[in-house]
Amino acid sequence: MNHLDYGGNACGARRPKKRSSGESPADEQSLRASGRQLNVRVKRSNNPPPGQSKRKATETEEEDEQSEKKYRNHKDGYETFASWKKVWTTNGKSEPSLKAFMADQQLPFWVQCTKPDCRKWRQLTKEIQLTASLAATYRCGMKFNNIKNDGPDQCSQPEDMRVAEVTNSWWHAMLILPPLFKDSPASPFLVAYYPDCVGMSPSGSLSTVTKAELRADHCRAVQPQSLCPYFQPFYQPNECGKALCVRPDMMELDELYEFPEFSRDPTMYLALRNLILASWNSNCTEVLTLEKCAQHIIVRGLVRVCCVQEMDRVLHFMTRKGLINTGVLAVKQPLLPERYGTVSTYIIELTKNVIVIGAGASGLAAAKQLQNFGTQVVVLEARDRIGGRVWDDMSLGVTVGRGAQIVNGCVNNPIALMCEQMGIKMHKLGERCDLFQKGGVTTDPAIDKRMDFHFNAILDVVSEWRKDKSQHQDTPLGEKVQEVKKNFLQESGIQFSELEEKVLQFHLSNLEYACGSTLDQVSARSWDHNEFFAQFSGDHTLLTQGYSVLLHKLADGLDIRTKCPVQAIDYSGDVVKVTSTNGSQWTAHKVLVTVPLTLLQKNMIQFNPPLPERKLKAIHSLGAGIIEKIAVQFPCRFWDKKIQGADYFGHIPPNPDKRGMFSVFYDMDPQGKQAVLMSVISGNSVTTVQDMEDKEVLEECMKVLQELFKEQEVPEPLGFFVTRWSTDLWAQMSYSFVKTGGSGEAYDILAEDVQGKLFFAGEATNRHFPQTVTGAYLSGVREASKMTAM
Repeated sequence: MNHLDYGGNACGARRPKKRSSGESPADEQSLRASGRQLNVRVKRSNNPPPGQSKRKATETEEEDEQSEKKYRNHKDGYETFASWKKVWTTNGKSEPSLKAFMADQQLPFWVQCTKPDCRKWRQLTKEIQLTASLAATYRCGMKFNNIKNDGPDQCSQPEDMRVAEVTNSWWHAMLILPPLFKDSPASPFLVAYYPDCVGMSPSGSLSTVTKAELRADHCRAVQPQSLCPYFQPFYQPNECGKALCVRPDMMELDELYEFPEFSRDPTMYLALRNLILASWNSNCTEVLTLEKCAQHIIVRGLVRVCCVQEMDRVLHFMTRKGLINTGVLAVKQPLLPERYGTVSTYIIELTKNVIVIGAGASGLAAAKQLQNFGTQVVVLEARDRIGGRVWDDMSLGVTVGRGAQIVNGCVNNPIALMCEQMGIKMHKLGERCDLFQKGGVTTDPAIDKRMDFHFNAILDVVSEWRKDKSQHQDTPLGEKVQEVKKNFLQESGIQFSELEEKVLQFHLSNLEYACGSTLDQVSARSWDHNEFFAQFSGDHTLLTQGYSVLLHKLADGLDIRTKCPVQAIDYSGDVVKVTSTNGSQWTAHKVLVTVPLTLLQKNMIQFNPPLPERKLKAIHSLGAGIIEKIAVQFPCRFWDKKIQGADYFGHIPPNPDKRGMFSVFYDMDPQGKQAVLMSVISGNSVTTVQDMEDKEVLEECMKVLQELFKEQEVPEPLGFFVTRWSTDLWAQMSYSFVKTGGSGEAYDILAEDVQGKLFFAGEATNRHFPQTVTGAYLSGVREASKMTAM
């Protein structure tokens, strides 16, 4: 389960099979051939083991042998071929055939004129090597080696007739040898792979780290030194469980759906997609365009024309999916221009507008994406501020999130991406968390470690129990934990000491914090349903400037109407009518609802027709979890000496009734200048503080701190605040959880659109990453993509 940002698996990459030889004709004019597909790589096929190649077709093998014999007659040429063959064999998996040599070394390069009113393709002479800089600056008639081109304007010269043939679908279908790029921006990311398995030429430039060393250590992640360490878009071989990674050697399901023509041999697609992803991760502060990507397509023959054409499609697909050109990027013109909708496999409805209800992380993410795509969007927000359950308070001298403030796992996290785009530094949270008990005594770390082991062992037994259980056999997590604990103590004869029992209560309070609920309401079968998917890895960080700076940047340039609570949505007609509480009406072709789960459960918005029964059932099978916070400002940092630079410290509850009452205190100023502590209230303690005045909550908090720091005087606070999310009219919750008898599938059902007109986003619609700002943001990106594609 996520260690939630509110307060505080795909496994092993298999090697693709070795590619057969006979992949291309040795045709200097193009890479067209008879159409026989000798190289077939299909996702999840029964490939031979790594290192074994498929048997070559007999006639192709004989043809290659005859060609090679002829080539041997030219000694100089054969030595060149033999030298190339040695490099190819050392680095690659595919057969170093003579045809591969011709395609890799002998075919001419083709380059496109960069003049906007020309854009014709020209064949370079054999002695001219294509580079990214040449591709970025080439113009018809460009001078090389101080040779002047006399005569009329070179752009007026007709384009080679062979170029027009490349645009025909049969041309691509007849390719036998897939293009393998040289000097691809993806190369530094993918040195642990055989280059021809990920669309790159084995004869290309090598990394300073030998490929053999990297392949011997499959789990070693390779990251270009100049990049943010949180940008790791590709799985490394045999790596597991890293969210938002792609397999560089395999197409994803949505890619296969969008580009079925590459299902038999995905090499060209992989080469293009990997190049795009690497380019974006190398510079995420500027829009990635076709021109920027095309200059890095270094491949010989007319197939380069085909690659540039396909690059346009792949680039727009990845933009629509939010894989690139996303975050708080400044966009001057639509990323998906209207003309593209007429030639694409999907339609972009730029003339149809969208209403987004809710200006939280999900609503703002969707609105930003849609507006960047070229769609007209209006955002309706009930509050007088944006952010929703992101609400930063600066009244105590530092930024304290009344809602979310922590990023849980930064690798590939879109929050880390936005921080990089804005130049915001996150504070990495340390792992040390000393546990203090009554009297200020520091708990023996060995006891903490031992009880942490028992706590996780109990959850492991719960995981085993649920394997063969259906939904109707579910039971509350709290009951199952107590049952497993009781059975363990009886069977083992072990007796927990009084202190060990209290430490176990501390760990249970953390579990209630993670779920946002008392354990008697949480599903034992599905409490950690999202852990079945790859989660965000890497550092947990504190956004010292808060999430609000990111959300306000997202909101830049958006049409946001605050103080506009929506009370009714009528989607019975061709257009959707949205009515606010003051009687104002808006119409749109599509409406995105991003309100918190509680508001849907309490019918705060009237839908006409009513939402489908399937969706209503899912809405009520999820729980609306609540945690509260208290933040206290002091005149001095009295805790520094005791916690010795740790970012937080724990509080062992004196009895089970106090479980969840200030279980962890966070130091809100890692720089050590301000003196502000923040603590979380969870479980049954949330109900306790609901009946207390803010000042009474502060008094209880001070009693705990005075007990934990009994050896010294705890100064009187200078200021404080207590959150009241449970009574916040437009939230009434913190984050969702699966109730007993429910299922993680409910998140997917909530995410389903209704009639292609009504869409839903928010953390409670994200099965993979619920309960987090990241999950909310990604749900908005998801819905923007979905609405654009429909």
